[in-house]
Amino acid sequence: MANDLQDLRRSTVVSTFGPGSVIDFRADNAAVSGMAAGLEEWDRSFPPAGLANAQTVRETRLQKKLGVQGFRLPPVVEERRKEEDPDTRRLVAVRFPQWLQCPECDRIGPMKNWSDDPGKAYRYCPDCTAKSPGGRKVFVIPVRFVMACARGHVDEFPWHWWVGHKPDCTNLRGSLTLRAEHAGLAGLILKCPKCKASKSMDGIFAKQTWERFSRCPGKRPWLSDADETCTEQLVAVQRGASNLYFAVTQSALSIPPWSDRLQECLGTFWDTLVNIDPSQRELFIDMMAKGELGPVLEELKMTPAQLAAAIDRRVEKYAEIDTSDLRPAEFRQFVEDPGDRIDKDLEFEIRRETVPEVIRPWVATIVRAVRLREVRAITGFTRINPPGDPDSPEVAQLSKTRLPWLPAIEVRGEGIFLALDEKRLSAWESQPLVQQRAAEIHALYRADWKSRHGEDTEPPRIITARYMLCHTLAHALMRQLTLECGYSSASLQERIYAAAGDDPMAGVLIYTATPDSDGTLGGLQRQGKAERIPGILTRALFAIEWCSSDPLCISDMMGAQATFSHSACHACVLAPETSCEAFNSYLDRGLLTGLPGNPQTGFFDGLMRPA
Repeated sequence: MANDLQDLRRSTVVSTFGPGSVIDFRADNAAVSGMAAGLEEWDRSFPPAGLANAQTVRETRLQKKLGVQGFRLPPVVEERRKEEDPDTRRLVAVRFPQWLQCPECDRIGPMKNWSDDPGKAYRYCPDCTAKSPGGRKVFVIPVRFVMACARGHVDEFPWHWWVGHKPDCTNLRGSLTLRAEHAGLAGLILKCPKCKASKSMDGIFAKQTWERFSRCPGKRPWLSDADETCTEQLVAVQRGASNLYFAVTQSALSIPPWSDRLQECLGTFWDTLVNIDPSQRELFIDMMAKGELGPVLEELKMTPAQLAAAIDRRVEKYAEIDTSDLRPAEFRQFVEDPGDRIDKDLEFEIRRETVPEVIRPWVATIVRAVRLREVRAITGFTRINPPGDPDSPEVAQLSKTRLPWLPAIEVRGEGIFLALDEKRLSAWESQPLVQQRAAEIHALYRADWKSRHGEDTEPPRIITARYMLCHTLAHALMRQLTLECGYSSASLQERIYAAAGDDPMAGVLIYTATPDSDGTLGGLQRQGKAERIPGILTRALFAIEWCSSDPLCISDMMGAQATFSHSACHACVLAPETSCEAFNSYLDRGLLTGLPGNPQTGFFDGLMRPA
């Protein structure tokens, strides 16, 4: 199809390449930079619109938490036979940035200043193409720098403002040149060919540089005609920088009773049946039995009365869903349910293991998750700063108006769950040095939050030693499991269960997080067997006891302050950002293995150095 760019993996559309992200494409061997369009374009360019589309997915608990009726999978083009018309539906990307540069003559200018071919996404330099042997097209490439603000807006870099034209210059909207004369930004010179004004690009990433520049104009190119008022200060960023797009995602595991066959069969009928008056529900189902509900009743082998009764029982459980935090219910499924789940129709199948004597003082529960289903939805995104609070005003929206659905993917895989011994953990986290290390990290996190949201606001969470312990343990296990069972590090993901109070939690779930064949090999959950897990745990701990960057790493001199971590670096506990739910923050291997001169700060000190 004309103007096609390239395919994207489904999972990346709800993470790295979600609506509002800048994506580097290759079209006809030319570099094209585009911004993924908002959700209205999904409805317009990939009908049927909304949840009427066949490519949808549901997860009851996550729907209630996010206030939507369902989720749409990133659409996949249908493969049709040769005699049929091809599927012309496509997701849309908007060209951004619109300023482009010729790699041969170094001229930069807006899109309209370059030549194009009808129906093609690329642009080329007419002057350099005319000079090239055989008329080979010299494709222009996107410029390196763009502007962004902390509320998600983006704009073109102000090239003419930066070069500082002379008063009599008439080239206030035309092309400029950007030439690398020396190494670094200081050697990258922007120049006007008319008035000969020039300036290096040195200093463009300093915040004070832009204090005299106008405030953010509120541009939202991923949404059509949806610019808004903004008072934030713009800053310059590289077009491909990782801080230009942070997806805000929320996820939930499918757990009983929401993972059973009844919920799957009801599908789109769930919202309708739940909202009907209970006294009229059986009558309504009986009326619909000869129509749309007929196949559902037949598959479930239920009468209208039986289905109405089952829904009545489920509505009671639906009202009990705690939308403030979905994880306690998942934690209870792992640690409290006494039986194995082996129903072939369930999306949640676990096998409990007897905790070996050698690790029993530290580990209370071991569970092999033979079958898991996770639904992961993207709710928005941030720029410049990683997301802290999903409801923060810094989170940019995916659509102009609120829709009854959000983009999501479902991931089926396997995993290992470990819960720590609560009695031993409570005694450990009461140590003054342990509390001090956690308090230092929370102070940094709190100060950063106040600098972004105002002194009169408080962060939505408290960083505790319990959370840092569980988080660092998850990273250590993921690194070791990639060696033990052959999974790539990016195919594993953590899920942290850490909370104090009346219902304390302290556990980690390491599971396969890629929607491909990696999640079905079985190699991961087998590592959770009683005869294997003690060795894996101890090897993971000894692997991070000493770091190749020590003594700098263990003395907190390796990590950047913005990561809110103590003893952590790429040589010991950092993981791929796609695997970590906290962007590699809140880590401290000293809480696992102990500190020089203070081994008791390590929760597993007794396991590594038995008396």
